[in-house]
Amino acid sequence: MTKLSNRKVAILATDGYEQSELEKPRDALLSEGAEVHIVSLKAGQIRGWDENDWGRSVDVDKTIDVVSPGDYDALVLPGGQINPDILRTDQKAVKFIKSIFEAKKPIAAICHAPWLLAEAGIAKGLHLTSYHSIRTDMENAGARWEDSPVVVDQGVVTSRNPDDLPNFCGKVIEEICEGRHESRAA
Repeated sequence: MTKLSNRKVAILATDGYEQSELEKPRDALLSEGAEVHIVSLKAGQIRGWDENDWGRSVDVDKTIDVVSPGDYDALVLPGGQINPDILRTDQKAVKFIKSIFEAKKPIAAICHAPWLLAEAGIAKGLHLTSYHSIRTDMENAGARWEDSPVVVDQGVVTSRNPDDLPNFCGKVIEEICEGRHESRAA
């Protein structure tokens, strides 16, 4: 039996997600037996960003309007500049993120994705990291920012960039294994 058998994980993304930041966590979760759904704003496919140009597309499994936090054991938020900037303007996406947090389930955000934590009002007081260019945004949202490959606080896993993916994926799996974080203040 694998570590994440019987666990369902949502990866919330839209066009412009950093390709490696969606694919590597997805593949790591699948290899540990998790059921993984790509959740997006629209049906069909979404297209990744691969360093300096458009990359591969992935199929969307569910749209944000048909999922609920009760469907999932955890949430992964890939970065890239475009993806989280679009998602943070969508109230259903922001509400979904906040509801996962309030249900005390693990959330993982890498690169620019912590913008979504700020938008959902859950970055305040959290110890986290992000892509260096949004450090001030995170601090202005009340987060305690640090320049580390991976930071975990109350089941919220954050990393800086694709170079941190090995650490990020390992911590995401560990936090999902731990389950709900009952000590988290909703």
